[in-house]
Amino acid sequence: VAITAKEKEIGLGNRDALPSDHGMLFVYDHKEVFPFWMKNMRFPIDIIWIDDRTIVDISKNVPLSTNPVDQLPIYHPKVPVDKVLEVNAGITDKYNISIGDKVDINN
Repeated sequence: VAITAKEKEIGLGNRDALPSDHGMLFVYDHKEVFPFWMKNMRFPIDIIWIDDRTIVDISKNVPLSTNPVDQLPIYHPKVPVDKVLEVNAGITDKYNISIGDKVDINN
């Protein structure tokens, strides 16, 4: 779980892999169209955008980029969200995760 600003800035960057069926949840205290990028990422991901407990958008198979930091593509949801879940690329297809699905988050 990424809660602090520093944890959110680093995210999954500088990791060689993410264990199968794991992810990183970014939790915010307000809703916004948060920008995400692939800075220091070494593997592609799916980004699941969540508003309260509902998936409102999915960015599938977000690729690595060799662009300089100031030229990295920016990814964002179509609507404001308060949570973002990053998982390995292909997980949303593997488990048939779709916009409108409800999310159960346990502490």
